[in-house]
Amino acid sequence: MPLPLSPTFRDALAASDRPLVGMWVCSGSALVAEICADAGLDLLLIDMEHSPNGLESVLAQLQAVTGYPVTAVVRVPSNDAVVIKQVLDLGAQNVVVPMVSTADEARAAVEAVRYPPRGRRGVGSALARSGRWNRIDGYLGDAAEHVSLFVQVETAAGVDAAAQIAGVDGVDGVFVGPADLAASMGLLGQQTHPDVTAAVFRAIASVRAAGRPVGVNAFDPAVADAYLAAGASFVLVGADVTLLARGSDALAGRFLGVIDPERAGS
Repeated sequence: MPLPLSPTFRDALAASDRPLVGMWVCSGSALVAEICADAGLDLLLIDMEHSPNGLESVLAQLQAVTGYPVTAVVRVPSNDAVVIKQVLDLGAQNVVVPMVSTADEARAAVEAVRYPPRGRRGVGSALARSGRWNRIDGYLGDAAEHVSLFVQVETAAGVDAAAQIAGVDGVDGVFVGPADLAASMGLLGQQTHPDVTAAVFRAIASVRAAGRPVGVNAFDPAVADAYLAAGASFVLVGADVTLLARGSDALAGRFLGVIDPERAGS
């Protein structure tokens, strides 16, 4: 039986003649994930680091978006081989590992997504959706071809080491996180500070020079445009929860501002 999986995010980037655009799915809801999957974006990033997502909810979201023309990526909560193994066994083909600041940390992530002897991913394909419960002939030998790994550079040290991180064999691309980068630079909450954006530009240039795709998180459209102009291969431009928060804020402001000005200003 052939492996009934989609092209990886690595493949999608290589096949595209333009940067890819996506959004975060942080609600933990399979229904919301499916709504977002049908929006026409290229990429959905299901978050486990800062969102109420566990293995069961991630599985439900992966199942919900199957069949839609969108690439699903899962950000694991940490560079933990056990968690990475579990997410891969759910059938996730694309993972982002956060807080990678050195080449050694990148190599550890690579080892976690590969089976021995090239890595240390635990073997349980008979029990897992990834190998369709041992219905996929040759899954163990071919699994690495159907998984892409992106590591997230989110510190000043990571920016300095971006070329070395991108050059690690098995790293398919780098994702820059301006929020934690700003914090590491003493600029907490100031993702669009000129020093932070300058550091992001340096990371983009370093990763591109290493021959790897590089993406960035940018909810400000003008900043996202600037990163795309600088050569970003993909950009995350919003999140389900922030869209809901701002949309409900706008509704409250529009209607309560008319009928109850005091409540609208509270």
